[in-house]
Amino acid sequence: MTATDRSLELINTAAQAAADKLAHDVIAYDVSDVLSITDAFLLASAPNDRQVRAIVDEIEERLQKELGAKPVRREGDRESRWILLDYVDIVVHVQHSEERVFYALERLWKDCPELELPEEARATRGKAEEHAQLHADEAGDEPGQER
Repeated sequence: MTATDRSLELINTAAQAAADKLAHDVIAYDVSDVLSITDAFLLASAPNDRQVRAIVDEIEERLQKELGAKPVRREGDRESRWILLDYVDIVVHVQHSEERVFYALERLWKDCPELELPEEARATRGKAEEHAQLHADEAGDEPGQER
């Protein structure tokens, strides 16, 4: 079984929306062979809570306006460290960069096929590392070093 055309349409629109709001490391996996509850996961991250919320809001708005899709569930709004949007066909995870590293969802789903995303979304790969390095250089620290 593979992700449906509708799932791919949702994933691509959501990935583009995330990239437009400067998300980091946008990636999608076809999980339809291992999960019966959804076809695909989209993962994205941001360096702060406000940007996590902005990315989620843009994804939600774009999917509603362009594809008429509303999430059946939205979780994690209170802390905005990890917000999940469940569209049944796809599940979107937008995480604060620290949560993304800690929970390492990519490691869990690495055996699932990666889905092709729009160019702008693919261009976000490595942005979290670049951001961390830039801020470490500004502070005179090594990336990941405690102050």
